[in-house]
Amino acid sequence: MSKIDDVTRLRHRLDAATEACEMISGKTRNSLDTDRTLSLALVKLTEIVGEAAANVSKEKQNELSQVPWRDVISMRNRLIHAYFDVDLDIVWQTVTEDLPLLVEALRIIR
Repeated sequence: MSKIDDVTRLRHRLDAATEACEMISGKTRNSLDTDRTLSLALVKLTEIVGEAAANVSKEKQNELSQVPWRDVISMRNRLIHAYFDVDLDIVWQTVTEDLPLLVEALRIIR
């Protein structure tokens, strides 16, 4: 079993966050209520961002202290463990406000 390195995990985060941001182009918050595929895709991509973050080494997390590691990982945990009670307002806010900032930060880090 191969170990995925920190650089790869950071790339996974960037790719998933970028894809989520691209998916909402031309969409509104109401789109999550009317397009089940979109809402499921955004939740899954947000989960991937958090899962990749959780698997970045503590050393690398400490080195990149400008990244809100705890918040990102907590969001993933909430989506995974409370899948039956996902607040689409929070998902929308995360994808429209938080992920674009994360994408910028990750692009600088590369």
